[in-house]
Amino acid sequence: MDKKSQQTPQPPSFNKSLFGADNNPSNIMPAKLTAESNLKFRCHPGVSCFTNCCGNINIVLTPYDILRIRRPLNLSAEEFLLRFTTPVYLEKTDLPGVKIHLDENGRCPFVTEEGCTIYPYRPTTCRYYPVGMSYFHAAGNEGTAAEEFYFLVKEPYCKGHEEPKEQTIREWRVDQGIDESDEMNREWMEIVMRRKSFGLQATLSEPAQKMFFLASTDLDKFRDFVFNSSFLETYDVDAETLTKIKTDDIALMKFSCKYLAASIFGTKDLLIKPEKVKARVEQNKNNQGDVEKQAMETYEALRRDHDLLKKKIEVQKETDKKS
Repeated sequence: MDKKSQQTPQPPSFNKSLFGADNNPSNIMPAKLTAESNLKFRCHPGVSCFTNCCGNINIVLTPYDILRIRRPLNLSAEEFLLRFTTPVYLEKTDLPGVKIHLDENGRCPFVTEEGCTIYPYRPTTCRYYPVGMSYFHAAGNEGTAAEEFYFLVKEPYCKGHEEPKEQTIREWRVDQGIDESDEMNREWMEIVMRRKSFGLQATLSEPAQKMFFLASTDLDKFRDFVFNSSFLETYDVDAETLTKIKTDDIALMKFSCKYLAASIFGTKDLLIKPEKVKARVEQNKNNQGDVEKQAMETYEALRRDHDLLKKKIEVQKETDKKS
């Protein structure tokens, strides 16, 4: 049920799995599936392994997962994060996120012997199991359609594969409510996948990591950041968008993705106000002037040292001649 990704980017493209198993590749069936491929699987309380897959796992939460789970629990983002999650770096990146904090028995805190207590609101990774989805996108070709394909995960203990029910993966997606999850997760996952493609050679600054974590996990605080900081003095946000994100959490979540894409990758999803750009240019010019001044001062200091050394050598030569 972990998100799966290949560790090394493969230019000019990268291939990452969004939802599936990663810790045990031997459980992944070696077949590339499509939405029309048949799936023989059914999970229900009658199978002997019921809820076995809900222990000893990493359930990484997307922003939409967090929003969807905490709403019926009537919890603020902060309280939900403190009670039910653990901070974690998203796989193969320097992007901080959260995963569900397992109980003392290594099981999901929302699962009982009767099943999942938040089943209608369960995370995306749980909805996908036992299907994994891979996402393939040509690097450097923003705006092009991504190729998506599927694979099957067969854990040795899972008896759901022995059930007679058959359906296509497309039908499985509908049955599990995956289409909605994917649509809500898409922009955020694009950011994560793109960041993975850079590898760990170029790391984000600590402030950038903190802002990614805030925007990805706590929409309450992100809304406060937008409306009660210098954010709106810096970024050009239209009135209609501002009205929506004041009260609409889904709109705010999607807006946060545009902000993250713009701040991390320099996309044009969210533009800085022209006067701020002009001020930044002037600041850079001044900084450039300071750099040039420092370089000149360093050069002059080195030249003085060189001249002093040259005089010392000449004086020493004259002294040697006289002796």
